[in-house]
Amino acid sequence: MSVDNKKKESYNASQIQVLEGLEPVRVRPGMYIGSTGPKGLHHLVYEIVDNSIDEALAGYCNHIEVTIQKDESIRVIDDGRGMPVDDHPKLKKPAVEVIHTVLHAGGKFGGGGYKVSGGLHGVGASVVNALSRHMEVEIKRDGKVYKQVYEKGKTITKLEVIGKTNETGSMTQFWPDPEIFEEVVFDYGNLEHRLREMAFLNKGIKITLSDEREGNEKSEIFHYDGGLKEFIKHLNKNKDAIHNDVIYFEYVEEDGEEDKEVEVAIQYTDRYSELVLAYANNINTIEGGTHLIGFKSALTRVFNDYARKNKYLKDADQALTGEDVREGITAIVSVKLTNPEFEGQTKAKLGNSFMRGFVETNTNNNLNAFLEENPKQAKAIMEKCVRAARARDAARKAREMTRKSSALEKTSLPGKLADCSEKDPTLSEIYLVEGDSAGGSAKQGRDRNRQAVLPLRGKILNVEKATLSRALSSEEIKNMITAFGCGIGDDFDIEKLRYHKIIIMTDADVDGAHIRTLLLTFFYRYMTPLLEGGFVYAAQPPLFRVKKQKTIQYTYSDKEQEKVLESFASAPGKLEIQRYKGLGEMDFNQLWETTMNYETRTLIQITLEDATAADEIFTTLMGDKVPPRKKFIEDNARYVKHLDV
Repeated sequence: MSVDNKKKESYNASQIQVLEGLEPVRVRPGMYIGSTGPKGLHHLVYEIVDNSIDEALAGYCNHIEVTIQKDESIRVIDDGRGMPVDDHPKLKKPAVEVIHTVLHAGGKFGGGGYKVSGGLHGVGASVVNALSRHMEVEIKRDGKVYKQVYEKGKTITKLEVIGKTNETGSMTQFWPDPEIFEEVVFDYGNLEHRLREMAFLNKGIKITLSDEREGNEKSEIFHYDGGLKEFIKHLNKNKDAIHNDVIYFEYVEEDGEEDKEVEVAIQYTDRYSELVLAYANNINTIEGGTHLIGFKSALTRVFNDYARKNKYLKDADQALTGEDVREGITAIVSVKLTNPEFEGQTKAKLGNSFMRGFVETNTNNNLNAFLEENPKQAKAIMEKCVRAARARDAARKAREMTRKSSALEKTSLPGKLADCSEKDPTLSEIYLVEGDSAGGSAKQGRDRNRQAVLPLRGKILNVEKATLSRALSSEEIKNMITAFGCGIGDDFDIEKLRYHKIIIMTDADVDGAHIRTLLLTFFYRYMTPLLEGGFVYAAQPPLFRVKKQKTIQYTYSDKEQEKVLESFASAPGKLEIQRYKGLGEMDFNQLWETTMNYETRTLIQITLEDATAADEIFTTLMGDKVPPRKKFIEDNARYVKHLDV
């Protein structure tokens, strides 16, 4: 990326637009970062990195370094222009101080600082400052090194010159406030995934991630000149592509007020599921938007035209659906524009109407060109789409059979289902229980008003390796679809879901973990909104029952068990320890008391926060290739608390 010295001077204090004060952030942190759990904690890092990425998009930054320090602070360094240090014309204080102490202050509100940016609300640095017990900023520009210190959103030291330099750039180091966050421990894997994604989306930029914590020392460099092409290859590394070349194109349109660009990469694999990712100004628009609508429309139209022209479709009235042309696809649609409009606070959906036509036209032109110029690869893709259409027809017939026995038509529910009497789905929950024995205990011990129980026989079908029509022939899968009442695939309707808590209850061993993964794979591939909406949970049955005289305690980990045994050591009486190898070893009273009682149970909510990470995990664990699965297990074995082989 080239750096224009003349342009450097154009980024100054007059471009920092002030909208409102900072006080609300510490009172309601969730409004600004989503949560005070791990997701919110890591969001702090991304807010600071996004500012450096914006410098890269503007053409001034080549390298970003992110370091987890030994004391769990985060340091972010970039070689951009350096934040402005001259006094703000209205507030009469250094612009860098305004950026860090005033909410909605930044160079992204039409002041001319940035044409394209991801940190649209300008809340990044100030929110991170407000939620940090301590923050230090160093700036290199104009031949000097400047420094300022803040605590909990307040300025502690005046901006001072601490040295000389020939370089430019910014350094931000912050210590998250333990009074705000549930835990202030950063997960390297979370940061690794997001920073790699940013490097893919901004080809040519170099991002270094380092961990300096004792016992975790490591460092990686993310640098991809191939951009989205390399992103596609990364996503498909554990899949088999049906054509070698990644379909790729990019187009930039500059028209003064509303510059825009689109970048697309596509490759088909032999899988049955689709992975289509959409980004706007580097933000993962998980709910899609106009850019994704334009892409999907063009994809369906171009493939139908090509299929008819080349006799892949025999009948004049036959047509490929969007579902057919996206089976097995891995695609990335990344757009950048000057004034993006996002629907909702989460920036999850792009709303600019003109982006639909812009993306649709460019996708149409470039896809047509690829198919005409690459007939061999086009043939492989077309044959895949036609097979998908045949399978869709078979799946439709299977769905119709399943629908006929749905609860909504007041016909019979699955014979093994012990339903609850409550009809309000928000108050109802269903336990998916491994085995008839545990299912029997769960049925006896449950609250019949609000808790339904569906026993599952053995391991369900691995849908990662099966078509939808084959999945619908599985008795266990049909039972779940009928019990849930919300349909499957394109017919899925979350409004018809009969239970707002779907609780997976399996043994705490390898087989139980495998069954849980099979169920999650099914939900992810065919009932994604269940995970996106937070309707899926995992029950946490105890590992031990410890009794001494009349005192009984259940423990859920080896560490907890050690503490309980220590506390019982000095007390008189005989110590009785029972190790539960499975749910079936508990009678219904114990199962209720430990795992199903609303007051005492522990449930883990399973949500879908990142489609690329989820796709990678399910492909690795449930796909055909053994080496990546073996490596995943070896890399993550140290996180397994209990392993019964």
